Amino acid sequence: MQHSFRFGVSLAVPAPAEEWRAKCRRAEELGYDVIHVPDHLGMVAPFPALVAAAAVTERPRLGTFVLNAGFWNPALLAREVATTDALTGGRLELGLGTGYVQAEHDAAGLPFGSPRERVDHLRRTVEELDRLLGSDDHRPQPVQKRVPLMIGGNGSRMMRLTAEHADIAAFTGARLVPGSTTGRLVPVAPAELEGNVARYRRLAEGREEPAELNLLIQLVVVTDDRAAAVRPLVERVPDTTVEQALRLPVLLVGTVDEIVAQVGAQRERYGFSYLTVLEPYMEAFAPVVAALRGR
Repeated sequence: MQHSFRFGVSLAVPAPAEEWRAKCRRAEELGYDVIHVPDHLGMVAPFPALVAAAAVTERPRLGTFVLNAGFWNPALLAREVATTDALTGGRLELGLGTGYVQAEHDAAGLPFGSPRERVDHLRRTVEELDRLLGSDDHRPQPVQKRVPLMIGGNGSRMMRLTAEHADIAAFTGARLVPGSTTGRLVPVAPAELEGNVARYRRLAEGREEPAELNLLIQLVVVTDDRAAAVRPLVERVPDTTVEQALRLPVLLVGTVDEIVAQVGAQRERYGFSYLTVLEPYMEAFAPVVAALRGR
């Protein structure tokens, strides 16, 4: 089953109240289906930012993309989720991940843990949220019977957790540079991303309802000169040519028609029907959103 397209924008830059409201209204005007916020130190606090977004919009859903599970106690997180879902009128989508930026944990005085420990904590968080929010006795109660869950991450154990629990499977199209404590990422080649999606699909074969597949887009440039647009990126990524960069699924570069065709081709190849762009590209990507509305 092929999902219809949905488009989200991740708003990360802190702003005074009226400026924040204006950004959220603009996202709705441009046709975005979801307003996302991240969970990084130095960026907006997720839940109050989403409640503020809900106050000035009507149609978009509101999502965390994605919460760093290491920052959260499951019982306290359940309270935040239920309250936010109620205050946004049942528009919340909950995105969760293990967290990957050690420097943020260090700054917050929180343990970072090994990859195994971080996945274990995420699993406990997901299972506890299911238990708490699925209980009629939990107070407060969310509006939605089930708040849609997105899980983002790579690796076999993360894929298994996503296949078991997530309504939306999020793929970054990038991986952490080994040894980086600041969260530096490099894009993965199309074949590697395709392998990750295939591995997820094998693990999810027994699901009643297939999950939506999401891809986080790292760059959007509307241009007649595709090579010139990616050359600065190539200079920062070792062993990558311009031709290879132009084939990366997380880079959408070209005329609007070319990007529309690329997005359609990537849904056919990988299954990505739900795309999220970063805040700096909200305006540039809007004509693509309009062109693919309802498809």
